[in-house]
Amino acid sequence: MALNSYLKIPRISYRVWKVWLRNKDVFMKTVKVSFIPPFLEPILYLLSLGFGLGLYVQEIGGVSYAAFIAPGLICASIMNGAFFECTYSSFVRMYFQRTFDAIVSTPLNLDEIIFGEILWGSTKSVMDASIILFVVSLFQLVKLPESLLLIPLAFLVGLVFSAIAMCVTAVVPTIEFFNFPVFLFITPMFLFSGTFFPLSVLPQPMQTLSFIIFPLTHAVYVARQLTTGTIQLASFLSVIWLAAVGVIFTILSINLMRKKLTV
Repeated sequence: MALNSYLKIPRISYRVWKVWLRNKDVFMKTVKVSFIPPFLEPILYLLSLGFGLGLYVQEIGGVSYAAFIAPGLICASIMNGAFFECTYSSFVRMYFQRTFDAIVSTPLNLDEIIFGEILWGSTKSVMDASIILFVVSLFQLVKLPESLLLIPLAFLVGLVFSAIAMCVTAVVPTIEFFNFPVFLFITPMFLFSGTFFPLSVLPQPMQTLSFIIFPLTHAVYVARQLTTGTIQLASFLSVIWLAAVGVIFTILSINLMRKKLTV
């Protein structure tokens, strides 16, 4: 397939919301169970790292260690929510439940189905981010109302990771292969994107590489400025970078999935 075939503009209409609504309806049936992990996870991290390890860590950038890692935890939740929704969950709907086959028999086309999946992954990120933002707000670790801008940021970052995840889903042969991108991409990003320590402690080449290849680095950078109320011009460059990556990978993922499902 020629390169321009991977970047072909998708055929999308308002019907993508039907896919979103379908996934939302299924999610609401298990919302009580789905609510518990994103609510408890930040509390556990804050207690063990923020308030536990934080007793032995001096202030970073003029804020406590708990306040420093709070935006990182929010962004990590955004990443995980979007990536795992559009890998494991989408794969199950595509192969085991045959949901895609059922939807494509309606007026919706494949492009709309895949984009609907990406939108739903972005929405899951917003929900997860909102829950954690509420939790860290209770501990007074973020500055309001500036931190409320994390909600639209969560959708953008969720879109990026949902699209990347859908690209992965389009190329893996079996569900077990998701272990590779998790180990080789998600875990290093979780550790080396400024989530738990400033990137400035890393060698300069690693700092540069982190900003070039890790979307989470840009997300954490912007989120930390929002939560501390110190928004700088460079944050807008990171937002533009995230938007560009989101558009590129959304188009790429739809074309990859179309090739996978029509072969």
